[in-house]
Amino acid sequence: MRAALEQPPMCATTVYEGDCLTIIPDSIPMNSIDLVITSPPYADQRKDNYGGVPADKYVNWMLPRTEQLLNCLKPTGSFVLNIKERAINGERHTYVIELIQAMREQGWRWVEEYCWHKKNCYPGKWPNRFRDSWERLLHFTKSKKFKMNQDAVRVPMGDWAKSRLKNLSDRDKSRDESVHGNGFGKNVSNWVGRETAYPTNVLHMATECGNAGHPAAFPEQLPDWFIRLFTDSRDVVLDPFAGSGTTLIAAYKLNRSSIGIDLSNEYCEFMRERISSL
Repeated sequence: MRAALEQPPMCATTVYEGDCLTIIPDSIPMNSIDLVITSPPYADQRKDNYGGVPADKYVNWMLPRTEQLLNCLKPTGSFVLNIKERAINGERHTYVIELIQAMREQGWRWVEEYCWHKKNCYPGKWPNRFRDSWERLLHFTKSKKFKMNQDAVRVPMGDWAKSRLKNLSDRDKSRDESVHGNGFGKNVSNWVGRETAYPTNVLHMATECGNAGHPAAFPEQLPDWFIRLFTDSRDVVLDPFAGSGTTLIAAYKLNRSSIGIDLSNEYCEFMRERISSL
């Protein structure tokens, strides 16, 4: 059995060239990773960069890789998967839904689904749908109890809270029971005196407009948010489809160790250059 990865005295960044299917069992110990966050090639997309995987074969292609991720993730760790099904022959394909079910059968727990609202999605016109302005961020874990630092991603309350609460009486600031008696009344006191609040599971972030050396780079703000939420300082973050290394950059700035894996020698060299320039 592989030994657990010892935390280095200082946070380190490592880039591997190759397929995560073989790199992980060869180079990454079991139960050593605190967070996996990645955006793999979507079905039938990025063919010039990664060859492309047909939608009908996507689940069988992905499952051996998620099995390796399951092995190397700590019991307290999280796996955040950025993915979105595409439309084929006029309807949405079901490969993402099928992948979720297959991963649950593999041993993953599907804890949550976050929605990334891409605020600057490009305009377009299609005969039977509107422009696609959101993507899935699927949250999986190995166990029911996992690390989650909710306070690390609090958001400002905003001026609306002050204006809404300043004229309320003490009675108004207590729990407002539902007139239907269904237990869904609002506890307004939760908002009194607070400067910040917990966010929702909808993330409003612009896409990466500068390309960042990769045709499908996500914005640094995206991995930054999940790294702060699911890891502590000096934890280890893995991106098995690292591309331009955005996850590694975010981890470096947050004082986390990170590991990036990619098939492309060009992207691996680009990642190393980006890290060395920080």
